[in-house]
Amino acid sequence: MSVIGSDKVIRIVPDSEREMQILKAVFNRLKVDLWQPSSTSYITKGTVTDLRVPHNMSQILLPSLQQANIQYTILISDLQKAIEKQTGRRSQRNRRSLPGYNYEVYHSLGEIQDWMHHLNKTHSDLIHTFSVGKSYEGRPLFVLKLGKRSQPYKKAVWIDCGIHAREWIGPAFCQWFVKEALQTYETDPAMRKMLTQLYFYIMPVFNVDGYHFSWTNDRFWRKTRSKNSRFRCHGVDANRNWKVKWCDEGASVHPCDDTYCGPFPESEPEVKAVAHFLRKHRKQIKAYLSFHAYAQMLLYPYSYKYATIPNFSCVESAAYNAVNALQSAYGIRYRYGPASSTLYVSSGSSMDWAYKNGIPYAFAFELRDTGHFGFLLPEMLIKPTCTETMLAVKNITLHLLKKCH
Repeated sequence: MSVIGSDKVIRIVPDSEREMQILKAVFNRLKVDLWQPSSTSYITKGTVTDLRVPHNMSQILLPSLQQANIQYTILISDLQKAIEKQTGRRSQRNRRSLPGYNYEVYHSLGEIQDWMHHLNKTHSDLIHTFSVGKSYEGRPLFVLKLGKRSQPYKKAVWIDCGIHAREWIGPAFCQWFVKEALQTYETDPAMRKMLTQLYFYIMPVFNVDGYHFSWTNDRFWRKTRSKNSRFRCHGVDANRNWKVKWCDEGASVHPCDDTYCGPFPESEPEVKAVAHFLRKHRKQIKAYLSFHAYAQMLLYPYSYKYATIPNFSCVESAAYNAVNALQSAYGIRYRYGPASSTLYVSSGSSMDWAYKNGIPYAFAFELRDTGHFGFLLPEMLIKPTCTETMLAVKNITLHLLKKCH
């Protein structure tokens, strides 16, 4: 679905069983693009539901909602304008010069990869760039290893961004994290401690094919770009493709759905490559952090069931402190808790997989905002979003070094 004319984004909060049933039926029939939640199966009474309504469909959908007496609000009335606004300064900036790399704009995949290579050359004391494999379309899957080579064995933290292509603030944060580490290493004792005692493996763009596609073809693409031989639909939800309760609740078996779990676990080369790397380093890696958007939440396991993790008190206190640290910057409140009860039940997620594979601290961040801009968070909000998120990540990392009791 590419964007034409005045597509809209509307919000509906069904306040009865009847409304919920009508919405599900209508959405499934019209195949709308859900922004939140990610699948119609998650819509229950009281669920905040944001969806993109293509221009040609609004003449059918909006009157039928009015007829059924279902309230809706328009969040974005002209999506094309909002997209142009999001990256409006693009033409005036000098994009190629790396020493002047601008961390307050969104960058294409090519720019991000150039940036990684540049850092590898200019900061070889702290950074080593390597590839963990290739994507479906043959692109390298680059990871930055960040940290002082102080002792032979160090614990590590894994950070990935951009599992879902359209969530651009994720890759922006991964880049911001690296910038902050390099800029404050000399002056900030906490950062120095982090980089001396730990390695950080940072994957700025997990879903490289999807991210590239969201720049070139469809701004709201979510999945990978693998081809399905029997269906004309592309892609798998890379956050439903992991080998943990794979394709159970909250994942779809239909290749055209946004939450399609894939033909088998780790069917996506991107997921397989990262899973292989994490498995190989599972003794070393103590925390797994994955960055998504949007909802303003900090989630921990489990996603696939309502149950308490064995090290709940450690993880819960880390989350509580991280959310407070984040709020101290601009007053932005994050909800936190187990993903299943805080967001919704979903199976085959990277966070659950990491936890199940022995990484004791596994978190997924849902960054700003709560729907006013949705996936189109303006560039002027990159800095505040990354600044506050940085506080949360540092907080979790220092918690990790303290040994939780």
